[in-house]
Amino acid sequence: MQIKNEQRLKNKVAIITGGAGGIGSTIVDQFIAEGAKVISADITKIKLKKEPRFFYCRTDIRDSASVKNLIKKTLALFGTIDILINAAAVQKPIGPLTDISEKDWINCIMTNLIGTMLCCRHVLPAMISNKKGKIINFSGGGSTFPRPNYSAYASSKAAIVRFTETLSEEVRDHGIDVNSIAPGSVYTNMLKEIIQAGKIRGGKDYSGAVRIKSKGGDSPIHAANLCVYLASGFSDGITGKLISAVWDNWKGFDKNISEIKNSSLYTLRRVDGEKIIEIKNLQE
Repeated sequence: MQIKNEQRLKNKVAIITGGAGGIGSTIVDQFIAEGAKVISADITKIKLKKEPRFFYCRTDIRDSASVKNLIKKTLALFGTIDILINAAAVQKPIGPLTDISEKDWINCIMTNLIGTMLCCRHVLPAMISNKKGKIINFSGGGSTFPRPNYSAYASSKAAIVRFTETLSEEVRDHGIDVNSIAPGSVYTNMLKEIIQAGKIRGGKDYSGAVRIKSKGGDSPIHAANLCVYLASGFSDGITGKLISAVWDNWKGFDKNISEIKNSSLYTLRRVDGEKIIEIKNLQE
C-alpha cells in the first residue's frame, strides 16, 4: 500500500508530541498534507507555520498538569481528539551505568516512559467517549536488543513496547488501536549526541553513528508514512504491535491482515509467532 498525500487523515485531530524534532516535524508536515488538524506539542518553542491546520502548544510531557492543559486546549479548539503520536524523547545519559548521573537516568525514564504514559492516560477519556482512536508510541533504540552505555534509553523504549501491548488490550473494546513503531536510523540530534560522546562513552553505537552521518541515514519520511498508515482507517484492528518503519513490510499488511491481527508477530513475545498464553490454555 503506497502512502501518498491523498487526504487519508482528512479533518482528523492529531496531537504529535516532540513535534519540533527531526522526526516529529516531518510527521507534523505529513499529517497536515494528509488533511489532519495538527497540534504540535513540544517543550521547545518552535516557529509557527503559516498553515491554518497547524497549532502549537508548549508542553512538558513529564508534568501531568502540562499534559492535562494540552488535552484541554485541544478539546477546546476541536471538541475531539482522534490521534495521539508520542514521539517526544531524550537519549542521555550516555555511558556505563557506574559513570552516569542518576538524575539524568531518571529524567530519561520520566520523559520517555512516564511522559508517554501521561499523554495516553489523559487523552483516553476523549477517545473512549468517541469509541475510537489511534495511539502511536515511539520505540526503537534498543527495545529489542541490548544496548550497552544507553541503559536508560533502551530500558525506557523496551518498557514502551510492553506498555503499548498492555494498553492495547485494555482499550480494545473501545475501538482504540495502540501501536509502537521503530523509526529507523535517522540522523537526528540523538545521533549527534552519540558522536559527541566519543568512541569510549558512545560504545558500539559510535562507529554506526559516524557511518550514518556520512551516508545520511534513514529518511524520517519512512516513520511519518508509517504513522499515517497506523493513524488511518486502513489499519483498523491492528493493535498492540511493534512495527519497524524501515525493515517491516507494513505496506503489504493488507495482503495478510488477519494473520497479523491474530498472531504474536510484531510483539515482544517469542519470534515463532506463537502466543504463549494460547498454548497454555490449550494444555489446560
